[in-house]
Amino acid sequence: MAGIKVFGHPASTATRRVLIALHEKDLDFELVHVELKDGEHKKEPFLSRNPFGKVPAFEDGDFKLFESRAITQYIAHEYADKGNQLLSPGSKSMAILAMGMEIEAHEFDSVASKLGWEQIFKNFFGLTTDQTVVKEEEVKLGKVLDNYEARLGESKYMASDHFTLVDLHHIPVIQYLLGTPTKKLFEERPHVSAWVADITSRPSSQKILV
Repeated sequence: MAGIKVFGHPASTATRRVLIALHEKDLDFELVHVELKDGEHKKEPFLSRNPFGKVPAFEDGDFKLFESRAITQYIAHEYADKGNQLLSPGSKSMAILAMGMEIEAHEFDSVASKLGWEQIFKNFFGLTTDQTVVKEEEVKLGKVLDNYEARLGESKYMASDHFTLVDLHHIPVIQYLLGTPTKKLFEERPHVSAWVADITSRPSSQKILV
């Protein structure tokens, strides 16, 4: 049976989310480059892998999947006995983990990704940063991080006292924002700052930097 393949771009935060999960599990994989600048993700053969035209797409032998957070959950469950444990056993712990993943996707990433787009990826595409949008989104992110600061005052990581998918899902966009003035929002909050330093220094986090 064929091995694991990730179809994506190494600079894409969603692609990086999957790559970190694979590294956490010490799994061998092939990254198949999809050139976003050329619009390869909006054409065949990529559309046969994800009809919504977004990276990454994923294959594990005959099993095919897209949506990065679904892929990381598959990796965590399918390879539970490999590498680092990314889940929390027990129904209540799993519910907290699921809640954390929802918060990351809908409260954190919706804002943080806009800041990443304005300050980093617009330059990638030759566009100009809108500082008004940056200021508006930083206010929103600050409110999210205030809640994170309270949560991280109670536990070392977002969903438990050990690193899980909830923490993992945050890493790629945080790595980008640490290279922008938005970095101050993380540094101003001691628990958040310690958490960010912890999760971004993991070997898996370092391996995906390009």
